[in-house]
Amino acid sequence: MQAMILAAGFGTRLRPYTDFKPKPLFPVLNRPLLVLTIERLQDFGFTKIIVNCHHLQEQIVAELAGLDGVLIQQEDRILGTGGGLAKALALMEDSPILVTNGDIYHTIPCDKIYHDHCRQQAAVTLGMHDFSRFNRVWVKNGLVTSFDQPEPEPGAARLAFTGLQVINPACLEKTAKDSFSCVIDLYRRLIREKKGIHSFRTDAYYWTDIGTPDDYLFLHRDLLAGRVPAWKNFGGISGRQFIGQNVRLDDCRLDGWCVIGDNVQIGRGAVIKNSVVWPGCRVKSGRLVEDMICHI
Repeated sequence: MQAMILAAGFGTRLRPYTDFKPKPLFPVLNRPLLVLTIERLQDFGFTKIIVNCHHLQEQIVAELAGLDGVLIQQEDRILGTGGGLAKALALMEDSPILVTNGDIYHTIPCDKIYHDHCRQQAAVTLGMHDFSRFNRVWVKNGLVTSFDQPEPEPGAARLAFTGLQVINPACLEKTAKDSFSCVIDLYRRLIREKKGIHSFRTDAYYWTDIGTPDDYLFLHRDLLAGRVPAWKNFGGISGRQFIGQNVRLDDCRLDGWCVIGDNVQIGRGAVIKNSVVWPGCRVKSGRLVEDMICHI
């Protein structure tokens, strides 16, 4: 099985943090989310994984160097989801490909949505759930009928797209590979052409993205509180404070929940509360870090 992780975007809602680090490399419990996602896909049996990159791409290339079964597609300009997928056609096999956003954390079984797509013989399968904040897609009788329409046809449910999808590569052949496009425009065309877009419901599984600083912090808060199932890549999680290796704590105070990255130094009298401190940070003496991402 093959998969692709979309990791090229600018992460504008996460600035200024994404001015220093691309969003897919944001650490989750001290490991890059992109690497965790690759390992999880491999655990599900995906042996070829394509990763596209553009913003701060040299960091992604360096992080993924030497990983077995991983192909990196560097993009000189931003191509969007449609253009990025079309450009990757040259790297794909002639079989369905699972595509996932590079900024989501979830417990959806990726092999199940892939095999369901194959059984349904669909052109495209979208992972869908009821998530009111993002409910913009209309689904009826297991098929996606429209995107962002204010009024649905009778009997349709308004759901959210999880960012997890399975696509037959042939669907991408008419999409320009060297210019910006959105894959949703392709899906609108497939709907007009009566080529069914199948819906795979994922309501039974946990899902979040890290699209904003609050989303990123809340994921860590909930992981440490045991409210979110932890991927096995993390090993054991014990307590509300997750501290990395080679950390120097100089008579400081850790309050509430917190994640302290590897090689961090925290000065005397500093207070870390309900925050994530990235690897390598130096926190000055007396500083208060509360409800925030500490990235430098």
